[in-house]
This record gives sequence, C-alpha cells and structure tokens, in this order.
Amino acid sequence: MTGEPAALPLLQMALRVEQDIFVIRQRGREVAAVVGLEHQDQVRIATALSEVARDLLRTTGGADVSFHIDAGADGRFHLVADLAPVAPLPDGRYQPQSGAVSRLVDTLSVSTVGGVTVVRMSRRVPASAPTPTPERLAEFRAELGRTAPSSALDELTVQNGQLIAALDEVRSQRDELAVLNEELAETNRGVLALYNQLTEELEETNRGVVALYAELDEKSAQLRAASESKSRFLANVSHELRAPVTAIIGLGRLLTDSASDPLTDEQGRQVDLIRSSAADLLNLVNELLDLAKAESGRIEPDLTDVDLRPVFGQLRGTLRALATRPEVELVVEEPAGPALLRTDEVLLGQVLRNLLHNGLKFTERGEVRLRARRHGDRWNFEVTDTGPGIAPELHDRIFEEFYQVPGATRVGGTGLGLPYARRLVTLLGGTLELTSGPGRGSTFTVSLPTGGA
Repeated sequence: MTGEPAALPLLQMALRVEQDIFVIRQRGREVAAVVGLEHQDQVRIATALSEVARDLLRTTGGADVSFHIDAGADGRFHLVADLAPVAPLPDGRYQPQSGAVSRLVDTLSVSTVGGVTVVRMSRRVPASAPTPTPERLAEFRAELGRTAPSSALDELTVQNGQLIAALDEVRSQRDELAVLNEELAETNRGVLALYNQLTEELEETNRGVVALYAELDEKSAQLRAASESKSRFLANVSHELRAPVTAIIGLGRLLTDSASDPLTDEQGRQVDLIRSSAADLLNLVNELLDLAKAESGRIEPDLTDVDLRPVFGQLRGTLRALATRPEVELVVEEPAGPALLRTDEVLLGQVLRNLLHNGLKFTERGEVRLRARRHGDRWNFEVTDTGPGIAPELHDRIFEEFYQVPGATRVGGTGLGLPYARRLVTLLGGTLELTSGPGRGSTFTVSLPTGGA
C-alpha cells in the first residue's frame, strides 16, 4: 500500500448523555461500513464503542470521540476510534467492564495523542477495501456528512435485528451439534453391536483364549463410558475422550492379530473401517487438545542444539508414505552443513510435518518441497507446493481455527493444522508466513532465530 492518510478525522462526536451512546454506536457502524470493513466487523467495533462509551460516561462523565485511519506497522490500514475522556481516568488506567470488549477489536489501550489521554481501539481494514488516499478520505467524510444520526429507538431496532441474526446462527450451530451427537451415538451403538457379535462367534470357536475375552470386556466398558459422555464431547473436549478412541483402535488391532481366529472378508472389512474411523477421530481429538494446550500456554519448549539433517531425514522417511499420488513428488532437500539450530526438536518436527502434510493433501500434481536456508541469525524453512494456490484476501483466514478455503479444492480435515502450527512457531520465537496466489501454488515460510526463543 502507498500513500499516507490525512490527519483530519473522518468524523467527530461528543459523548455527554445516555442518548449519545446509541448515536456513537450507529455512527461507528456507518464509519466502519464506509471504509470497507465486513459486516461482522462493523457490528464488532460498534458494540465495542457502545460498551466503552457507557463505561466512560459512568466513570468520567463523557468523552470526545473521533474516527480516523492509520497506517499500521504491519503494512495494513486500521480504522481507529479515539475516546478522549472529559475528566481524568481513575488511576490513569482504563479497564473495560467486560473482558469480551477487547476481543471485539484488534487493539484496545490507553494512549496519549497530542498531550491528551485517549482510550483507543482499532480494527484492521481488509486488503480488498479501497486504499484510503487523501481524495478517498475526503469522499468518506462527505458521505458521512450526508447522513444524520437516527433515534435511539431506531438504533435499538437495528441492534435487536443483529442479536436475532446472531441467535439464529447459534440455533443453527446447536442443531448441527445435535445431529453430530446423534451420529456419534449411532456409531457407538454400531461398534457395541459388532463387538457383541464378534464375542459370540469367538466364544463358539475358541473357549481357550480367556485372556483375550477379559481384555475385550475391559474395552467394552470403555466403549460404554464413551457412549455416556458423547453429549459433552463438543462442549468440553478433554483428555478423557482419548481413552475410548484408543480402545477402539486396540480392539481392532486385536481382532486382526495373527494370533486370533481369522475373520470373514466382510468382518475384516468392517473392522478395517472401524480402525480407520477411530484413527480419524483420534486425530481430530489430538488436534483439538493440542490447540487448546497451545492457547492455554501449557506447552513449554525444551530448547536444545538440534542438527537439522537428521530431522529432515526423519521427515523424508515418515512422510513418504503419504505421497500416494504418482503425479506428486515429495522433495526434502538436505540442509547445507553445519546445520545447527537451538530449538525444540519435537515442536519443530510437528510444524514441518504439518506443513508438508497440508501440501500433500492439496497438491494434485507436481511436487511438495522442503528446504532450509540460514540468513544471518535466523533459519528460514520453506515448504513449497504446486497446488491450486490461495487468494491474497484469504491469507489471514486460513490461520483461523476451523476455517478451510472454499471451492473445488477443499479436502477433508478440521481446519486446525495451520493455526496450531503458527502457535507452535510463535512459542519457538519465530514467525509463519504465507506467499500464494490462485494458480501459483503456495509457500509457507517458518523463520526461527538460531539462538532459540
């Protein structure tokens, strides 16, 4: 982006009475719409404005409000709202009444602008929005000047409509959760039925394998425990869920063990299906638990001096089995020696394995390549694929939890891999960036300091 936005505010307002809170919310939403924020972000910043305005009216008696656009250090433009209290803030600090306010905006802080203390909040303007040149800013001000504030009743009507829309979305998600719970219940019933059938057949053919049946009874108890906890699965994912899933995998392994009585072709197919489904479910649970652990700060990197060449050799060996398409080649370039890095070898391996696996999923022909280069006091790891590529406006979205790029290239998965990889890279003191475009493939670059986090 080029061009510095003018210092003249887009809009200025005064907060003195309760009625002004509704006007500030309405005008804040209009400013956000004019500069190009998406609808959900318009509602978020308007809600944050009304909450902060209500706090300042109660604690300081009011504020002067202004909106403008700043060029941020990240190279993107930000819509900034400054609320300058008419009286000093208690203890010179501002603590919002609800911690949720800070999650509605990108930043919320107390700053000093021109010698005046202000409560400042900001929201990033999408890259697809018009570039705020001085001429464009003048058009914004003119457009905002042509509109007049509506009444508190009108603003409440709009706010109620937004709340109704949010409730509809919550209901829809609740219905989807109910369907998923029912599917999980049906799966559990099917597994239990199959287990009972297999138990009867094994008892008829071999009464001597008492130890096997004792273990099967234990697995059955674990399966019943999993069935009883299915209603709490999505609301409270915990380590308790790993046990029954692992039990299903163990049971399937026992049933196909060479020491057990042979199964019919149909039974073998069903057991293979059970094992495959259980492995997919365990991967999902592990991704959810790993992400929750990373978010809660419970992962502590174990920094050691790591030689990258054995790490790359292990990645080459373990991921070669995933490159099942003959049209796709997996290339892991050997780093030039000496290739030493002070980091957590396990976490680094998880990050690179995740990125390579992601590339193999989305690449239909060509190659997926891993290379490492040292630049000064940093190591850069590049995972490049020849897949369909990702549009620039989606580069930030793919690092959001559960988001997947829409379209014909979408494949199975949870949408947790990339967010988890970025969190691990952050724990290691580095960055994870994406370079991509439609039809040009994708390059994920992990940059880590040589001395560790």
